[in-house]
Amino acid sequence: MSVIQSKINTGLNRLKLYGELVMFSHSLFALPFGLMGMLLAANGLPEMRVFFWIIVALVGARNAANALNRLIDARIDAANPRTANRHLPQGLVSGKEVLMISIIGFALFLLASWQLNPLCFKLAPVALFILVIYSYTKRFTWACHLVLGFACGIAPTASWLAVTGSFALPPMLLSAAVMCWVAGFDIIYGTLDTEFDRKTGICAIPARFGIPAALNIAKALHMAVILFLIMVPFFSTPPHAVPGFFYYLGIAAVAALLCWEHLIVKPDDLNRVTTAAYTANQIIGVTLLVFTVLDVFIDI
Repeated sequence: MSVIQSKINTGLNRLKLYGELVMFSHSLFALPFGLMGMLLAANGLPEMRVFFWIIVALVGARNAANALNRLIDARIDAANPRTANRHLPQGLVSGKEVLMISIIGFALFLLASWQLNPLCFKLAPVALFILVIYSYTKRFTWACHLVLGFACGIAPTASWLAVTGSFALPPMLLSAAVMCWVAGFDIIYGTLDTEFDRKTGICAIPARFGIPAALNIAKALHMAVILFLIMVPFFSTPPHAVPGFFYYLGIAAVAALLCWEHLIVKPDDLNRVTTAAYTANQIIGVTLLVFTVLDVFIDI
């Protein structure tokens, strides 16, 4: 029994290591918006089969893309003092393990797309291309932050397609909001690597335009987030959910969190960048999802 228990503990520790590698907790960024797209499309919960495969698709794609990014950027991460302690540079996991995680995640995404509907399955290769190409964009364009935002922004529209099998403007507005939101906080986080990026030729907005300009660009993107979110109800029509009172309360909470995020980061004081870029933004997605759930299920 002790041998079996030892093997189980080893397996669990390995799973924990893999979760840390792909930063599984950061699924809280795009996942809530994917669920929002689903709830608005179905005006509630869709059938359980659709709900299950949407979760599989979102989790599989996100973690596969993150694992692949770690593999593609392994040499860059090893050279950067800020990221040199990540799992691959330290040798805590092998390249083959990381590649296998990515393959499994993308396989789950394709399986889920096939299970959902023909349009999702036809568009799956396009989504895969976007998720893969992002990891290479920092090598040739400072717009890499926008590509990351676009890759994450697919979630609400993809979930809507999974429920309805057709395109519509409300989820596209949500996708635009996610794109601007993610790009904005990725720019903020990128300020930490400004010197390293300039020395090594990595393309990024802070390295290209300087930290003050980069933070202003992030502010503009986050102002656009609020605008896109406000527009969603104006283009929503039954039988899909039309967001109302609680949804707008959620937008107010998001606006407050974004303001706080920008107040605690200044060009001459980057000590709280991690709090602004990660902690605050993990709260944002969940907050808006909670208020959207209230809006969909409580009629006032």
